[in-house]
Order: sequence, then structure tokens, then C-alpha cells
Amino acid sequence: MSTDDLGAESSQATSNVRKRRRAAQACNICRVRKIRCDGREPCETCSTTGQACAYGAEPNTQSKSDLILEGILRVEKTLQEMNMRNSKVTSPGILSGYLRDENIISTPLSYGGPETRSRHIVSQSPITSGPNIHNAILSSFHTSTTESVLEWSCFDHVPSIRQSYVSIFGLEQSRPPIAERTTARIPFVSGSDLNNIINSFQHSVNFWYPTMSMQKMNHLRSRIMEGYEDNTTTTCLAFLMMALGCASQSVMKTFEAHDPEAANEQQSNKAMADMYFDGALKRIHVAQMEVSSTANQCFLFVALYFAFLQRPLQAWSYINATAAKCRLLLAYSPLESTAEDEECTRRIFWSCYILESDYLAELSALPQSGIAEIESSIPLPGDYSTHENRDTEEQSSLYFLACLSMRRLLNRVHNLLYAKETGAGLDDARFPYIVCELDHQLEEWRELLPSNFQFTVDTQSTVTQHGGFLRQRYLTCRSVIYRPYLTWLLTNFNESKESPPNVLEKCQVCLDACLLHMLNLRDFTHTVMVDTWICSLSMTCAMLILLAAIRVPALRDLIRSEATTVGDHLQQLMHRWAQVPGHFQSPSVAQSLQMIWDVHGFIQHEYEQDDVRKRRLSNNTVDTI
Repeated sequence: MSTDDLGAESSQATSNVRKRRRAAQACNICRVRKIRCDGREPCETCSTTGQACAYGAEPNTQSKSDLILEGILRVEKTLQEMNMRNSKVTSPGILSGYLRDENIISTPLSYGGPETRSRHIVSQSPITSGPNIHNAILSSFHTSTTESVLEWSCFDHVPSIRQSYVSIFGLEQSRPPIAERTTARIPFVSGSDLNNIINSFQHSVNFWYPTMSMQKMNHLRSRIMEGYEDNTTTTCLAFLMMALGCASQSVMKTFEAHDPEAANEQQSNKAMADMYFDGALKRIHVAQMEVSSTANQCFLFVALYFAFLQRPLQAWSYINATAAKCRLLLAYSPLESTAEDEECTRRIFWSCYILESDYLAELSALPQSGIAEIESSIPLPGDYSTHENRDTEEQSSLYFLACLSMRRLLNRVHNLLYAKETGAGLDDARFPYIVCELDHQLEEWRELLPSNFQFTVDTQSTVTQHGGFLRQRYLTCRSVIYRPYLTWLLTNFNESKESPPNVLEKCQVCLDACLLHMLNLRDFTHTVMVDTWICSLSMTCAMLILLAAIRVPALRDLIRSEATTVGDHLQQLMHRWAQVPGHFQSPSVAQSLQMIWDVHGFIQHEYEQDDVRKRRLSNNTVDTI
């Protein structure tokens, strides 16, 4: 296929997806059938079926949560249909006309040794159906991790980046364990201090992962006030709630580190958090022996505290343990289990699903718990009293659903494009259509967000921190969706041929998303407390992608000038975050920071060299004249 055909066909694929926008109001038939309506009179569906098209017979009584839930189901149905449709594609790739040999597409991705890194054969035989995507599973050994990007052949020209790199697993495995305190004393807190700590827990951990009910929280508050220190699961959970509340206070004070008084308070909060966590660890064996939602909540909170300490392997171990208990409780509900217990278990399940997927996105070889294999059979979060203020409770539920639906979409993006054996990211006969549809689903997700979580796709401030965090997830997803175009062009760039304009346009979408992802990184409490380790790898990946693109003249012109300063921005932010756990900093976070700084230097060097080339060319032109 010619380059002209490429632009026409790829543009058609894009327009076919983009024109399917939801109408402001669906007709009665489409609303009942829960399908898209184009808003015309009559609409396309009613015209096709010969039914009477009318509007406004019933008011829309759906809540915001219902709209998000409906959106999740609609996205999943569309992706299922798309997977079936694209599994039948047998035509040559729409990008193949640009290549010298239409049967071979080089790839910068490495699945093994040097031979597999250099070329990927595009099969001309019928493509077998991919895995069922009814469950949003993140495939093992997928090829979208930071370590996979580092294996791109374009980095052969900067060997120092690879030579200094040490396996993340090796770095984290070599860390000394947390030293157990010799004393089991728990700090005394006044009534006002206790309320402040619990409020901090409520506005952080229980807002992001709303698993604790008000009834249980009040019970735990009473136990702390009465000084209970018995070896029970309830006391263990109470200490973990206090540990996470103090940790949240510590993170908030980190943002005021320029104030000496705030710095002292930060250290005091961190010390209290560690004392409560130590008390909980001394009792975690009791939760290990118990099968209940309370015991399971203990495991989840231990995982979250290890995430706060930037210890990914320990966090992963407890995420797996939580997932195992979830599967057991969901399969065999205890006889004394209440409706609140069951809802708590479901919410813990979905929290585990998000956390496990976030870790798998960066360490794809981690052993999976199997929780994703049953996610489609587990009801989504329902009614649950988690906050005293009803508005806060609603916002928390909406945020949880938004994070959950984005994580499910991200998993499907990884699976459809980057699964090691079946991903379409290297198959130019399929990925342009998949990219178009995934982009449409991503925009649908953004349109469904409540006003407090809305954001613009630029560097403008958001209404809330939560909107800023969701924008980061959106930009991550957008860059991953469009990355196949970039990897294709990086591998097949030919200076003697003009790059297809439509492909360059898609590459720019990917590069803009990467750069905006870095520029929009802020002191989000959610990121600093739970996602610092993940974020450090994600930002390293984005920097590597920018460096790879800058080395190609056709792509360098697409990248905004902020690329030369974004590394410094990341360094300043993340260096401060790395200090949050105290003296025992994560070696893999430290390595990521060093790589970001090294890549930052390479990017600046590339731009300096480009300026030299342009001046030399300009001087030669003047001399010729």
C-alpha cells in the first residue's frame, strides 16, 4: 500500500471512530436499549429499524455513579466487539507501503536476544483470535514496561544508559528488612490529635480506596481511645488506620519542607506512623490465621503502608495475600457475614485489582494473584457509608469508580497492544484500528468524569488534586495507546523517504502525552503516598521515549521546547518524595532519578548538536549564495 493510501485509510479509521459521539440527549428507544444515539430526528438507529423516534418521554434519573458504571459496561462491550472484529483482519498492513520490503517490519522492541530485537515478521496468514478480554487482565511479560523500552534498539547508540542499569528486582531484593522495634509501646494521643489523624486517614486512604465504613471506623476510634493493645485483628486494624493517618499527615508536611517547624512535624508524624505500624506488624499473624473482611483489610493496609515506605516487593507480597483472601471470601462467604462485610470485601477486591495492575505495569514478570481472572464476575462497588459528609462520600465513590474504570481500560490497552504473543502493537494490519477505538473509549471515560474531576489536556491547574491525578492516568493511557505508531516510525525511519504525515500526527499525540504527563506532575498526595515508586519508573519511561524521538529529525520538530527543562522539574519533585520514607530510601527510585538526570543531559546535548547543525547549514547556504 502506498504512503497516500496510508494517510487516507488511517484517516478514515480515525474519522469512523471520532464521529461516534454521544448525543446530549438520547431518544427513548436508544435510552431503553442503552445504545448510542446520534441525536437526530429520527436518529440513525430508529431509521434503520423503522421505529418511531421520540425524545423526552422519561426524565434521566440516573446518578453520577450510575452514569460511570454504565460507561464502564459500554466501553467493555465495545472493546469485546472490537477484539472479535480485529481478530479477523488478514489484509497487509496499512503502513507497509512505506517500507522497502512489505513483508518485514523492523521493531525496536526486544523479546529476547539481538536477533529478535531487530526484526518482526508480519504474518500474512489469517490471525487467530486473541484472548478473551471479558476480564481486564494485564498479561505477564507484556512489552510496555520501562525495562522493555530500555531494550529498544535505538538506545544502542547510548550504551551508557543500559550499562549503568541494574534490575529493579535485584535492587529491591538486596534491601535490608525493616528493623523490628524492641519496645512494643504505642504513642499516647489526645482526643483532638486522634480526630486529626483519623480525619487525615479519611481524606486520603479512605477517599482513594474507600473500604472502611463509618461504623467500623468509630469502633476502632473507641479502641484507640480506651487504650486497647490486645493481640486481636481489630486492634491490628486500628493501629494500621492510625499508621496510615499519621503517614498522610507526614506527606502533607513534606510539601511545606521549607518551613523548619513543618519539617519537625513531618518527622514526628513519620515516627508515630512507624510506631503504630510496628505494633500492627506484631499482630499481623492473628489476621493471617483469620478469614474475615477485617483480617483482609489489615493485609490491604499493610500493603499500602509498604507502598508509602517505597518497598514494592513487600507491598506486592501483601497485595497478593489480600487478593488470596478476597477470592476465598467471595467464593465462600462466612456464615456470620453481613451485607456490610460483603461490600467491604468487594471494595478490597477492587482496591487490590488497581494496586496489583499498577505494579504489574512496571514489573510484568511478577507472579499474578489471579484476581484479574475473575474481575468480570465481581459486582462493582455499591452503597457503603464511608464518610460522615454525604458529599465527600459521593466524591470518594466517584473517584474510586473513575480510577477503577481507567485501570480496566489500561489493562485492556496493554493486553490488546502489548501482550507478548498476541499484542497487535507490532502488527500494522491491526493496530491503527485498535488505536482509534481505544482512543475513543479513553475520551468517553474523560467525558463521564464529574465536574470536580474534569481537566483540560494541557498544563492548566485542575479544580482538585483528584482531577490532577486522573489527568495523569489519562495521559499515561493516551501515550501507551499511541506508542505503536512511534515504535513503528523509530524503527522504519528512512531519511530518503518522507515520513507519512498521518503517522507523524499520531506520533505527536504520543509525544505530547508523554511530555504533558511529566509537566503536569505535582505534589499529589495520592501519588506521593502510594505511587512514588511506580511514578519514578513511569517518568523514566517517558524521558526515554522523548530521547528516542529526539534522535530522529522528523520527530524532533514535533516535540515542544519544554523537553529541555522537564528533567529538572522531575528531579526537584521526586528527590523530595524519595526522602519521605526516611533514612532507608528505595534504591530503584534512586536509580530512576539518576536515569532521569542522565537522559535529561542527553536530551540537552541532542538539542545543542541540532543547533550546531542548523547554524552550519545556514552558514553553508550563505556561502553558496
